[in-house]
Amino acid sequence: MIERAEFGRTGHQSSRVIFGGAGLFTATQEDADPLLDVLLEFGVNHWDTAAGYGVAEDLMKPWLATHRDDVFLATKTGDWEGDAARASLERSLDRMGVDHVDLIQLHNLVEEDDWQTAHGPGGALDALVQARDEGLTRYIGVTGHGVRIAAMHARSLERFDYDSVLLPYNFVQLEDAHYRADVEHLLTVCAERRVAVQAIKAVARRRWPDDYDGPRRSWYEPLPEGDELEHAVRFVLDREQLFLIASSETSLLRAILTAASTHAEPPTADELRADIAEAGMQALFDGDELERI
Repeated sequence: MIERAEFGRTGHQSSRVIFGGAGLFTATQEDADPLLDVLLEFGVNHWDTAAGYGVAEDLMKPWLATHRDDVFLATKTGDWEGDAARASLERSLDRMGVDHVDLIQLHNLVEEDDWQTAHGPGGALDALVQARDEGLTRYIGVTGHGVRIAAMHARSLERFDYDSVLLPYNFVQLEDAHYRADVEHLLTVCAERRVAVQAIKAVARRRWPDDYDGPRRSWYEPLPEGDELEHAVRFVLDREQLFLIASSETSLLRAILTAASTHAEPPTADELRADIAEAGMQALFDGDELERI
């Protein structure tokens, strides 16, 4: 079973591995349904999806019909104008067949113009606060990708008391000293204010090679099953403050959950650097040409 911890100041004891709905982007119900058995087996009680994740919210609807009270349910909106964000949330509720979500998140809020719109009068944040007051959500968070996002999250927390943040966190990305410093500052702020922190790209290997033409559920190439993946999972979970969102490569779900439920020593920095060399791991973001997906 996966260890549980309080998700920020929400009071909810969430599994420290969160199911990432991005893996259902182009799935069928037949593909998706066996995953529920895996989640139940390992005690995963926190699911994260988004309005923009293809058919993910639709595929969760049958699960939620029988398990809504058993999970902390999070979704996201990528709309920055208030009316559009409200409409996005309402569509998500309808698609999942629920009357509220536990967490609604502003999705990938990193660009300056988007940030100003979302936080301005009549912006997405105003609309989501109103939705919270009406009981359509309980909490509000903010997410993002790239090496600028840790600093932007810190700035967002100065503007509004968000309940959660989400950002890339893995050993390779943290080899970027500037990004690591921004992350450490953000984690300090979140610890002081009891803001939940969710780690994405935990098991990222690199971007897909240009000549790769095989199947893919994730926009990046994940680590395969094995020691490197286990080390990557344990590296994240060794930081007690963090929750790990499982890869959108759902074929790795059981391997990730198994690694997370194994009480082994965290990998050393030397082991992790050896993994980088062995697996050919590369940072997904560099602040320049690799900043965008």
